[in-house]
Amino acid sequence: MHIYMQIAAAPDKAPRFYNLLLQQDLLGGWSLIREWGQQGRAGRVIREHFTEREAAETALIDARDIQLKKGFRVVFVQGEGQRRGA
Repeated sequence: MHIYMQIAAAPDKAPRFYNLLLQQDLLGGWSLIREWGQQGRAGRVIREHFTEREAAETALIDARDIQLKKGFRVVFVQGEGQRRGA
């Protein structure tokens, strides 16, 4: 599952982005990768590990909802997140 969000640029700054990616690891667990920053620059990356897919999906949806409240808008959704209101 992949969700990409952006927030409009300020007059003196590039737009900001927030990227959420959910992937299964080789041992059957799940990783939620969150990356954010200014467009055109390297972003900050945090990877969280989950043993269950449902917990990872819940964390992804919660992270998305927090960013939506901050003014980000969803630009791109790929995967099952489309069915969960992304």
